[in-house]
Amino acid sequence: MNFRSARWMILPAAALSLSACGINSVPTKEEAAKAQWANVEAAYQRRADLIPNLVETAKGAANIEKETLESVIQARASATQVKLEPGDLDDPAKVEAFQQAQGNVSSALSRLLVSVERYPDLKSQGRFADLMTQLEGTENRINIAIRDYNGAVQDYNTTIRTFPDIIGAKIVHGAEPMTPFKAVTPNANQAPKVDFGQ
Repeated sequence: MNFRSARWMILPAAALSLSACGINSVPTKEEAAKAQWANVEAAYQRRADLIPNLVETAKGAANIEKETLESVIQARASATQVKLEPGDLDDPAKVEAFQQAQGNVSSALSRLLVSVERYPDLKSQGRFADLMTQLEGTENRINIAIRDYNGAVQDYNTTIRTFPDIIGAKIVHGAEPMTPFKAVTPNANQAPKVDFGQ
């Protein structure tokens, strides 16, 4: 074997060793996680866009407690003010602030739904029922988007911490772990208690 033929064998071996060091897999998985985060934001934006229509319909259909509607409006306004850029996904404080703002909207919507149960004539309005269906669908989309985002974050975080990708992640990319989305509502793992006797 001469030097010339050995050189042609070194090139594929070098390319293969570089590909196994996270040069391509780390940014690919990082971009996948960021794309999933965009889906989470889109689902929350859909909810934010739907809420004003829901509130206006509810106002016109029945005399619901003013405080409940105002809390929904205020929570929605606050939630749209909290922005989280893809570069902030490795900052747990910023992710938690975003989650808290969205949790406040969910809490306000829960109070609105309890009020709806107290006013049967409101539920009979076809438009309101349509909006409630849309809102339920939106909440399901949010849950799916969060699940998909957390899966992408887990995949990315595992990649940047395991050999051989850790080499490219630390040396070439300076990769930091991303923060997964988590429940911010206390006792979120327990079903809410609904009491119509009050």
